[in-house]
Amino acid sequence: MKLRTLAAMAGLVASMVTVSAVNAGEVEETITERLSQAVPGLRIMSVSKSEAPGLYEVQSSNGDTIYTTEDGVYLLTGDMLKITDNGIANVTEEARARVRQKQMAEFGDGGVISYPAKGQQKAVIDVFTDIDCPYCRKLHDEVPQLNEYGITVNYYAFPRSGPNTPSFRKYESVWCAEDQRDAMDTAKGGKSVPSKTCENPVAEQYQLGGKVGVTGTPAIVLEDGNMIRGYVPARNLAEGLGLL
Repeated sequence: MKLRTLAAMAGLVASMVTVSAVNAGEVEETITERLSQAVPGLRIMSVSKSEAPGLYEVQSSNGDTIYTTEDGVYLLTGDMLKITDNGIANVTEEARARVRQKQMAEFGDGGVISYPAKGQQKAVIDVFTDIDCPYCRKLHDEVPQLNEYGITVNYYAFPRSGPNTPSFRKYESVWCAEDQRDAMDTAKGGKSVPSKTCENPVAEQYQLGGKVGVTGTPAIVLEDGNMIRGYVPARNLAEGLGLL
């Protein structure tokens, strides 16, 4: 009798797990369907339970995070904050960082203009840059210092004016130059570089910037996916990375 009872209980548990999994899948489908109908053109990348009970986290293709009830009727936008023992934590930004890290890894560093660390590499930063941006030039002046700290700087193109503009074509000329770093140094110094065209990844890198949430330059993506928006002095950046 006891064996039959245990077997029945095991079957019930297995059934509950199966139903729970189905319901979870149905919730995600319901949310996706409702949002897609309500916002034509919205591309939903993922739907998952959030840390906050009763809310689901929706990641869209443009980098926005939406929170919704499981029926997809009530929506919240903006950053979700959480009170922890160490203070206030930005739950939404932590989620963005995880997604950003994955997107950067999937894109890879092929086609970047890289300034390698001197000696032992201790950190890598990916910088979305605009050649004509004053603060991008200020940061570029400190790249040798960053390299001395053991930081490799990888440049990704993000001409803020967009495709088919002088800044965009200037970046293409730099990328197509025989010596990319020399051309970048020249262009960042405010000097002209020979106009060149070739097959290049400037447009793809620019699109990547939009996906990972770049809204201005310089935008520094760290190895853990966190983003520093704007210029930071080299020493402060190295300190923030725990290198000093």
